[in-house]
Amino acid sequence: MMQPIRRLAYELYACRLRAQLTHQPLPRHVAMVMDGNRRWARQMGFDDPGLGHRYGAEHIHEVLGWCAEMGIRHVTLFLASVDNMRKRASDEVEHLMRMIEEVVAEPLLRPTNPWQLHLAGRADVLPDSTRHALKLAEDATRERGADCHLTVAIGYDGREEIVGAVRALLADEARAGAALDDVAQRLTADAIAARLYTGGQPDPDLVIRTSGERRMSGFLLWQAAYSELYFCDVYWPGFRKIDFMRALRSYAARGRRLGA
Repeated sequence: MMQPIRRLAYELYACRLRAQLTHQPLPRHVAMVMDGNRRWARQMGFDDPGLGHRYGAEHIHEVLGWCAEMGIRHVTLFLASVDNMRKRASDEVEHLMRMIEEVVAEPLLRPTNPWQLHLAGRADVLPDSTRHALKLAEDATRERGADCHLTVAIGYDGREEIVGAVRALLADEARAGAALDDVAQRLTADAIAARLYTGGQPDPDLVIRTSGERRMSGFLLWQAAYSELYFCDVYWPGFRKIDFMRALRSYAARGRRLGA
């Protein structure tokens, strides 16, 4: 008897939140740290906490649907850091990579999927099968136009990204015969930004992190310099549409100063 009542209350609250967002400024680009998969599985009573990765991966496409519904056309998701790949148990990493191949990459190949995939991170730390699956999806979605852009940060470290961008800039200048002193005089933030993994894409307006953790964990350190941050206590697989709209409501209520 309570379940239908709860469902009705949820739907009414969701409608109320949606109405509150009408004519409000919404982010063009949302980035998300999808944290808490294993803790959610334990909370739900699963014997294998690794099952949380499957539920979390499947939830990605539902959340992308919410973004498209709200007119958000740029989404960046933090799937795995370089440290995740190196320091977590090998069986957990293997399971996570399999979920990314089967549940994240494969659905993007469907012609009805509107998202164009971009990759951010070090491909060399990924298993061959994961690297192949993501590259296949990236190539297959390349011609989908400029409407919906999904960036997947995997094998990612924000500090390594910045170091790599500076190194690429210096290499380009060296090939052009420029002197180091001259390069230093002409160095700009835009020149570095153009060589990041996300070069050419807009910086995130809003960064959401689930699970109650309140840190960036090396995610988009350069790009999120002026982003609004929203920390949500719910674990990623349990992240609901109303949680998403609460984040958008919080964003809309803030007066973005962008360093002013």
